[in-house]
Amino acid sequence: MAGLNVSLCFFLATFALCQAARRAAKALLPGGSYAHFAREAAGAAQLGACCLEMRMLVELGPWAGGFGPDLLLTLVFLLLLVHGATLDGASANPTVSLQRFLLAEASLPGTLLELAAQALGVQVAGALTRLYWAWGLSDLHVLQSLMDPHCSSALRTAVPHGALLEGSCAFLLHLALLCLQGSRAVHRAPAVALLLTAAASTAGPLTSAFLNPALAALVTFHCSGHSLLEYVQVYWLGPVTGMLLAVLLYHGRLPRLFQRNLLYSQKSKYRVPRRRPVPGPRGSQTPEEGSRGREPRCRGPLSSSH
Repeated sequence: MAGLNVSLCFFLATFALCQAARRAAKALLPGGSYAHFAREAAGAAQLGACCLEMRMLVELGPWAGGFGPDLLLTLVFLLLLVHGATLDGASANPTVSLQRFLLAEASLPGTLLELAAQALGVQVAGALTRLYWAWGLSDLHVLQSLMDPHCSSALRTAVPHGALLEGSCAFLLHLALLCLQGSRAVHRAPAVALLLTAAASTAGPLTSAFLNPALAALVTFHCSGHSLLEYVQVYWLGPVTGMLLAVLLYHGRLPRLFQRNLLYSQKSKYRVPRRRPVPGPRGSQTPEEGSRGREPRCRGPLSSSH
């Protein structure tokens, strides 16, 4: 359990440092710069560092630390719950940033700035986490430092199957985000954490269920076993396709690209009232029918009878 305690301390230190960085950036930087860069960089660094440490526990914990799957899944859920509560509105996920752009909620320069911040954040997290492993504070970290240069791929299934799994899980995630976008954070964070934990339980043994191109690039793109093109197909194209399908299903269109609904027919909310029939001596007639059935009478002096 000593290795688990060291990892828990690492998680707490990561959350504390990233939260301090967010507060300092919010106090020192203008609102726009903080919202588009510093917040995303801090969120991506927090997510990347915790993902690397958690992956180490999942791979080495069962046989080197005696950790069971129930303990690991509980820890995953708690980490995701804390992430949802502390990210301060940051997506820390390129597909979520692209979703906001497609929904016309973010501009193109702001989206590109977010993507750059996310790439920078995960790279900083990778460098600092591997430096922490090199200190050898636990047996698990010593083993991880020795194995990291010769890491194995997180993709343990065929490329089409892996892309389908990542895309399907990303589809469910983005559909949940769209459905919960108007809800309070206290309700949204547990729901998203539970969904991601379920994805990690089902697709994790085959693809690690990253659902995040930045995290996948940090964790497994440098590992042997598959080519860069295969990694891109599974961990980039899969989640992006799932996100596009979720937006298309929820809105019926991609708001940034199409104004017309592509899936659902839109009915007018204004109903034209129907004319009520006018009762007459020959039955029910509409005003038009009544006027057509009677000849006009002229009331002038030329029409008087002699």
